[in-house]
Amino acid sequence: MAISQPVAHGAGSRKEARARVWLRPGSGRITVNTREVETYFPTPALRAAVRKPLAAAGAEGRFDVDAHVEGGGVRGQAEAVRHALARALLGVDDTLRALLRKEGLLTRDPRMKERKKYGRKRARKGFQYSKR
Repeated sequence: MAISQPVAHGAGSRKEARARVWLRPGSGRITVNTREVETYFPTPALRAAVRKPLAAAGAEGRFDVDAHVEGGGVRGQAEAVRHALARALLGVDDTLRALLRKEGLLTRDPRMKERKKYGRKRARKGFQYSKR
């Protein structure tokens, strides 16, 4: 089987997760870290999040998606792949920008985990105060 040249590449991130996506002409196969998307992301909600940019662009079944993702948790990785896939679709057709922007797929979610502070149990929770 000859591997075709990628049409477009995109990089995306969410929390600590970083994803890189390559699009190739194909039948709609999605692989994440050399595994099928159904085995890599366990819940239907995560798989739907990954497929959302393709559905919004009407490109389901037109491209094979090859994604490499590292860091973070499962949810963050799914949303990082979604972000990267939306950016890669712009490399194929720049007229999709308004549509993807309206769906909120091009915006990098800036929310991060707040760091733990000294003198506290967690980021904000203090130790229990005892008067006596």
